[in-house]
Amino acid sequence: MIGFMGIWQSSLATGLIAGAGGVFLGILGFWAFGRLRLSGVRTQVEQMLEGARKESETVRKEAEVSARAEILNARERFEDETKARKQELNALERHLSQREAKLDARMDQMVEREGELARREEQLRELRKGLEREQEEIGKLREQKIHELERIGGMTAEQAQANLLENLERELQTESAALVRKYTEQAKLDAEQEARKVITIAIERIAAEHASDALTASVALPNDDMKGRIIGREGRNIRALEAATGVSVLIDDTPQTVVISGFDPVRKEIARQAMERLILDGRIHPTRIEEIVAKVRREVEETVRKAGEAATVKLGIQGVHPELIQTLGRLRYRTSYTQNVLDHSVEVANLMATMASELGLDVAIAKRIGLFHDIGKAISHEVEGAHAIVGAEYIRRLGESAIICNGVAAHHGEVEAESVYGILAGAADAISASRPGARAESTAMYIRRLQQLEEISHSFKGVREAYAIQAGREIRVIVEPDQLSDDDAAMLARSLSQKIEQGLQYPGQIQVTVIRETRAVAHAR
Repeated sequence: MIGFMGIWQSSLATGLIAGAGGVFLGILGFWAFGRLRLSGVRTQVEQMLEGARKESETVRKEAEVSARAEILNARERFEDETKARKQELNALERHLSQREAKLDARMDQMVEREGELARREEQLRELRKGLEREQEEIGKLREQKIHELERIGGMTAEQAQANLLENLERELQTESAALVRKYTEQAKLDAEQEARKVITIAIERIAAEHASDALTASVALPNDDMKGRIIGREGRNIRALEAATGVSVLIDDTPQTVVISGFDPVRKEIARQAMERLILDGRIHPTRIEEIVAKVRREVEETVRKAGEAATVKLGIQGVHPELIQTLGRLRYRTSYTQNVLDHSVEVANLMATMASELGLDVAIAKRIGLFHDIGKAISHEVEGAHAIVGAEYIRRLGESAIICNGVAAHHGEVEAESVYGILAGAADAISASRPGARAESTAMYIRRLQQLEEISHSFKGVREAYAIQAGREIRVIVEPDQLSDDDAAMLARSLSQKIEQGLQYPGQIQVTVIRETRAVAHAR
């Protein structure tokens, strides 16, 4: 047992010694491996440091090369800029030198001019002194001559001056009258030649005829008994008719006739047609009257609308407001001096279109103004004011342009024309109204106008006789030759025409002719 333990202890000791030796050898091997690895790492670090040093040296050299190149470029730019600045400075120095030379030259000129001015001032002083001496001498001579003239002529200076001014005034009046006549005749020759051409072309192309019958307001009855039926019991039928139509029915002593009176021509037409139908129907009572009037009103309004549309279609005018067409159609039942206003408006539109075409203007605008120029007459009984201005405001509210509204407003001169269309509208309106057969007037108005023409003519000094001829479209005035000269006659014609324009109302135009003649009479014995 003891031997076994000795063996086991001996083996254990051997094992321990062998293990310790192994551990020692392992540690020694690990230490050797670490030394070898550390040596490799150091070698790599040294290689890396050497590469970094070489790379930094390369970078430093490249930076030095780049810096040197930049320095060279900067130096070249600086030298170029310096050279350019030197050139600019040289140019500026040359310019300043030239300016200085010019200023020196101008200074020399100024010095010379100052010397010249000084010499002229001296001369002017001498001349002024001489003039003063001469004026004194002239004043003395003038006084002597005035005293001498007063002694010879027997007039004072004030009297002679007044006489001279009077003579000058007469001469100026004569010369002004001659100039007025000269330039008036020249203006007529220049303006009328072209105007006649345009107007003649327009009149030749527009050969429309006007209806000569005015709108009648009377209704014929089959017999006098019908008057009683129209009046009705205690006047109820006539009151119902007046209330339904808005007109007045006048029943007088005229046999078999009833007169319809009203400001609105459309209402008069409705009343006239309604009464004619009631007479034919024979059933006249308030209920029937209202039925007939309502039916006739619808028919007349439709006729009015068709008349307005027909006018626009005839002229080729588009884009007209429906209310404007309806109002335009109402002119079919309105007349002016027996001239149908709708037909007159269509004719004026055609005349304006022709004249506008000849003058190179817009034909569409001219037609529109001509068609609408009298539309205010359809509503002037409802609105206060001249029909031209009322019509212009009315179409403006319904979307018409400013140039068309001004042309309508200016065709009678109440408003200043802003374009040539307003002047054309007035001319076309006058042509349509004044041509023979276009309008008629009552005998009383005609005779009264003739009398007024002659009375106005006789109101001027020097008028011996005055005659209204050509149906009142011309007034011929014969003057006293010993009281008025030829120039005075020209002035009289102008003054007389202005007074006629201000004091009379007439269709178209009136020609004023002043006649002055000198007769020499001798008798042979």
